[in-house]
Amino acid sequence: MAKTTDMDRDRAPTRDFGARMSTPELRAWFVREVVPLEPVLMQYLQHNWRNQSDIVDLRQEVYMRVFEAARTQIPERARQFVFTTARNLLINRVLHEQVVPIEAVADLEALEIAKDAPDPEHSTIVRDELRRLQTALDDLPPRCRQAIVLRKIENLSIDEIAERMGVGEKTVKTHLTNGVRALTEALYRPNPVGRSAS
Repeated sequence: MAKTTDMDRDRAPTRDFGARMSTPELRAWFVREVVPLEPVLMQYLQHNWRNQSDIVDLRQEVYMRVFEAARTQIPERARQFVFTTARNLLINRVLHEQVVPIEAVADLEALEIAKDAPDPEHSTIVRDELRRLQTALDDLPPRCRQAIVLRKIENLSIDEIAERMGVGEKTVKTHLTNGVRALTEALYRPNPVGRSAS
């Protein structure tokens, strides 16, 4: 009888994906399935997020989101779920960063920011990121690109963009959603194996 119970207990975490688990079972699943992914998760975050001082916090937020989501439903493929969670977290961070209009920083000397000029390595990184962004923006479909520029650079509202483009607000929202998704994927997707970043 004890042998059957042990066997049942061993099968419990994997018996029915989507089933609710007790907290000890959930912790055991997390330690068994998620924690071993930490090295590749950290590599992914370091590769896809420019501010390296945020990496540990990002990892913790991914862990928290995965654990909380698993309370209601254990994902069948832990690795895929962890990396989808990480990708969505990065996308959310990008979307919630405040966009500063170009006019606000046009006169750097007047703001005395020029004194704190970045080192050459930082300038190179920033120029590379701007080139990647411009390439990704150029690759968008024309209407999608127009909506992104009007919203993120010219800072127009959804209804102003709809009026300017001669389309409905729903269409504008679709263009913006598709555009931001495409830009994020272009900027934050891992490089294919064997291919260096351009």
